[in-house]
Amino acid sequence: MSSKFLRRYADLPALLYLLNEAKITFLDPATWDDQNDAHYLAMYKQKRKLASLLAVCFTQANETYHHWRVFASGPSGVCIRFRRGTLLAAVKGHAGITARAVTYAKIDQIRPRGISVNDLPFLKRSAFEDEDEFRLIYESKSKKQRTLDLPVPIACIDRILLSPWMHPSLVKHVKTTVRGISGCRTLTITRSSLISNEDWKILGDNAR
Repeated sequence: MSSKFLRRYADLPALLYLLNEAKITFLDPATWDDQNDAHYLAMYKQKRKLASLLAVCFTQANETYHHWRVFASGPSGVCIRFRRGTLLAAVKGHAGITARAVTYAKIDQIRPRGISVNDLPFLKRSAFEDEDEFRLIYESKSKKQRTLDLPVPIACIDRILLSPWMHPSLVKHVKTTVRGISGCRTLTITRSSLISNEDWKILGDNAR
């Protein structure tokens, strides 16, 4: 699914770091939960003889329960909705950056034709297809880095969704804290209603 937005699920500390520094952080994929995915990136790094391979992941999909539970579970979770064009324009000028949607496939589909080395960082098993992932990778043959911070404008953030499990009494205080950061005064910040939506409930109340 192509979209004018890219969503990143994270937690409040990561959000506050991003906003205070106006930077997005690339990390080593070696510790990813999906070890099939981590293995493919490790193979890419090895085959390309890279000193560093780092990544940051987004989804092109609309808000889902799966994304919250897997990537931003608990009351401190957040979903940062980026303006796709603005974000990509900010990072693509940096040397070593590749931006690409992830392709999903079954083993029987790729076994006959094999896999191109170039596809390794952007290929996952079909069971993960609902994630609709979009990925940025950074590679370097000379610099050994465990993280990389790239500057991004606050203007690339369209809105911030707070966890549907955050207690309503905390929302006002979190909004005040976030909007107190330089450049964030006008950010749109709301608590997700994914698991408790009053309009949805009213439809049920009015069932005949």
